[in-house]
Amino acid sequence: MLKNTFLHIPGIGAKTEEKIWNSGILSWDSFRSVHPDTLPEGKIKIIDEYLKESEKHLSENNPAYFSDLIPSGLQWRMFPEFRNSVVYLDIETTGLVYYDSITTIALFDGRTVSWYVNGQNLDDFVKDILKYRLIISYNGKSFDIPFIERFFSIKLDHAHIDLRFVLSSLGYKGGLKACETALGIDRGDIKGIDGFFAVLLWNDYLKNKNQKALETLLAYNIEDVVNLEKLIIIAYNMNLRNTPFSNQELQEPQLPPQIPFKADIQTVEKIRNRYFY
Repeated sequence: MLKNTFLHIPGIGAKTEEKIWNSGILSWDSFRSVHPDTLPEGKIKIIDEYLKESEKHLSENNPAYFSDLIPSGLQWRMFPEFRNSVVYLDIETTGLVYYDSITTIALFDGRTVSWYVNGQNLDDFVKDILKYRLIISYNGKSFDIPFIERFFSIKLDHAHIDLRFVLSSLGYKGGLKACETALGIDRGDIKGIDGFFAVLLWNDYLKNKNQKALETLLAYNIEDVVNLEKLIIIAYNMNLRNTPFSNQELQEPQLPPQIPFKADIQTVEKIRNRYFY
């Protein structure tokens, strides 16, 4: 879909892009061979220049160029072209007002799951995230990325698709779990665990040395990033249906990744009984 996109070019909005498509010009290649009659020569020249630059950045595997130009709600269009450079990211924190810190981070690149635990290997995240060029998150632009940058005193210059904006443009609002439920994604044993519960799991692990609490927290954190892949594919396909390119729909992976941790039901029930009943 990226090579069918023109609205990353200054002066090209959704209506002009649709006008280009309706003239029979459906891709960058076809624009360069047949310029639309409905556009003035000056605008055609600007588009030609930007398309040359776009081809250059696409060939150099540079999604940041496009994420800087494409509106947040439409950045799903970048996904297939840069899928091999994607990492899905989610963090959990202590949830304290003044002294909050990261407890765990989960990464998933579509093949491999990685996890980082405060007090164990958390600092490894800083070098590992550099393997990727495009981050996909839910609300990461407002929360996860600023938190990470402050916590580690680093700057993440990755391109970033925030599914909060993509899903909101489709009418799905609220938190990640609400969007998953509305779109038919079932969390199984960890259904009902949320960010606040994740804080309680971390506290149980620290105070009571409960390894099962940490494993449950990691199962929850990793489920977040695994489900981000499902959500971007669903959102991509739903958006395509409103374009002339519905034949480009993506298929979900046949084999879902193995999550190396499971929720401990006994620990979950213990915490629920202590804090919620």
